[in-house]
Amino acid sequence: MSRALPKYNKRRVGIIGGAAAVALTGAIVAGSALAGETSKSNTTVQATTKAAVPTVNCPAVANRLPAIPASAKAEVDRNLALLNTQIAEANKRIVDTQGQGGPNFIQNAITNPLKDKRVATINRIATAIGRTAAKPVGLDALAPCTLNAAGVAAPAATPTQQAGGNTGNAGNTGNTGNTGNANAGNNGGAGTISCPDVASKLPAIPASAQAEVTRNLALLNTQIAEANTRLVNTQGQGGANFVQNAIVSPLEGKRASTIDRIVISIGRTAAKPVGLESLADCTFTK
Repeated sequence: MSRALPKYNKRRVGIIGGAAAVALTGAIVAGSALAGETSKSNTTVQATTKAAVPTVNCPAVANRLPAIPASAKAEVDRNLALLNTQIAEANKRIVDTQGQGGPNFIQNAITNPLKDKRVATINRIATAIGRTAAKPVGLDALAPCTLNAAGVAAPAATPTQQAGGNTGNAGNTGNTGNTGNANAGNNGGAGTISCPDVASKLPAIPASAQAEVTRNLALLNTQIAEANTRLVNTQGQGGANFVQNAIVSPLEGKRASTIDRIVISIGRTAAKPVGLESLADCTFTK
C-alpha cells in the first residue's frame, strides 16, 4: 500500500495538471475571441462615426454655362477647377473640425464661407465670358451649397438678393468713407472688427455705375455692422477660433463678393480698378 500511494498521487497530479492546462487553453481561446469581437466592434463604431460626417453638395456650374469664347477659356477652366478645390477643402474642414463649436458651427464656419467664395468665383467666370460675349445671368443661384446630412442645410440666400434688400441704405452714401469702422464703438467688451476703407480707393465712378457702386458701398458698411453685432450676441460661445471661423472669415467672403461687384460695375464703362480684392481682409481687435 505504501508503494502504491505515491503512484496514485502522481496520477492524480497529472490529471489535475492536464485539466488545468485544458482550462487555461480554453480561457486563452475565449479571451482571443472576445478580443477579436472588441476590435471588430471598435472598427464598426469608427466606420459608423466616419460615415456620419456630412459632406458638402453644391450645384454644378460647368453645365450651366453658355458657349465659352476662346479668349475666356483658360480663365473659366481655372475658376471651374477652383470651385472643385473649394468643395474639397470644405469637406476636409468638416472632417478636421468634427465635434468643434455648437450646433451651427458647420453652417457658420464652413458652408457660409464656401458660398461666399463660390459667389466670387462664379462672378469671375461670368465676367470672363462677358468680356467678349453675352454675360451669363442667374449663375449666383448656383453658389449656395447644402449638406448631405438630413435636417442640416446651408442657407439659400444669395449675395445678389442681399444687395437688393439693402437698397434702402443707399441714402447713407455720405458715410461710405467710414467703411472700416462701421458700428465699431458699440460692442462693449466683445471686441470689434475693422476692415479697410473701400470708397477712398476707388477711381472716378462712371454715372452709369454710380447707383450700383453706392449700393454696394452701403452694403459693406452693413456687413461690418452685422459682424460686430454678432460679436456681442455670440460672446462666450465656441472655442478659441470661433470669432475667426464663424464671423471674420464669412465677413471677408461677403466683402470679396461685394467688392468684386463694385469692380465689375465700374469696368463696364471705364477702366476696371485692380488690387481692390486685398481690401476684403478684416481684423478682430479684442
